Formats: sequence, C-alpha cells, structure tokens
Amino acid sequence: MPDDATDSATDEQDGTTETERRVVSGWHGRYYEDFEVGDVYKHPFGRTVTETDNVWFTNVTMNLNPMHFNEAYAAGTEFDERLVDGTFVIALAVGMSVIDVSVNATANLGYDRIRHHAPVYHGDTIFAESEVLEKRESDSRDHVGIVTTELRAYNQDGTKVLSLERTPMVLKREHADPSPEQPPGWPKGVGTQPNDS
Repeated sequence: MPDDATDSATDEQDGTTETERRVVSGWHGRYYEDFEVGDVYKHPFGRTVTETDNVWFTNVTMNLNPMHFNEAYAAGTEFDERLVDGTFVIALAVGMSVIDVSVNATANLGYDRIRHHAPVYHGDTIFAESEVLEKRESDSRDHVGIVTTELRAYNQDGTKVLSLERTPMVLKREHADPSPEQPPGWPKGVGTQPNDS
C-alpha cells in the first residue's frame, strides 16, 4: 500500500465508511547530506511588500532615513517615491530561503557579499532562490556540516534586487531523527499521535 494511502472500513449497520486517521511525514527540510554544489532551490511562494511592512520595519529598527517614511521628501529624489528599507528586503529573502536551506541549521555563521541590485517599492512582489556554492565537514562539530549558498531575490518583473552569500551550520540527518510524530520544532507528545488514530 502506498505511504499516502488510507485504510477505510465500512460499518455494516448503516453502510457508512469510516476513514482511519494516520500521522504522515511532511517536509522536514534538508540535512547536510542533501546539499550538492550547483543545486538551485527556487523557494516557494512570492511575497508582496506592503507599505505597512516598510513603515513598521523602519520604525522597529529605528532607521531614520526619510527615504523610507517621508513621502514629500522621497518625491523630490531621483526615485520619486519612498523605497522599501533594504534590510527588510534582506530579512524577507533570508526568511523565504529557510524552508529549503536552514530549517535544520544550528547557527548561521555569516552573511557575506550583500548587494542591492535595484530598489524595491511598495507593491513589489519578491521571489527568492538559493544556489549551493560549497559544503564541507565541520572541523569542530561532528553533528553538523557547513553549507554556503548564494541567495538571489527578484521582483515580479524578473529584476534582481538582492544577492548575498550565507553560511549556516546544518545538522546531519543521523543527529536529527525527525518523525511524523515529532517533526522539527515540535515538542514530544504535542498534537495528534499515532495511538490517537
């Protein structure tokens, strides 16, 4: 029977079918062994940047450049309107990459070669992809390897707006041991368990 099949039984008294519930594995992210130099991961889902995102992030981080929050000032610049805070674009693109690159990371060792290639405006939709540049065993920790990726972000028109390299330490599969009952980030015993079926 395929992994995604579901057993069912028919109640002879009323003819209804009762479906049996199962806990099945979802995406647990990549482990060190899954990365191959040259692989490109196109991260799922685009994300449209709103004015609220920009104003909130600018205020939270105390970025006082009026290009991000003063419409009258920005209208008098070469851009004619406010720009999205560049550090928001970095945070967004890195966040979009986590599902493929660092769900199983124990630490990020560095962010290097950060480049803003084009401005981002309110209403732009950002898409991101990562390319594996290098991987190596850790010299000091047996349970992780070190992976370097280039992260690239584009707007809805295909214009590259950001690139950077980031280097996380990623768990090796044998040290993670995820299961359907306890995927990454879940405490033991929380939610539906196999005996609940």
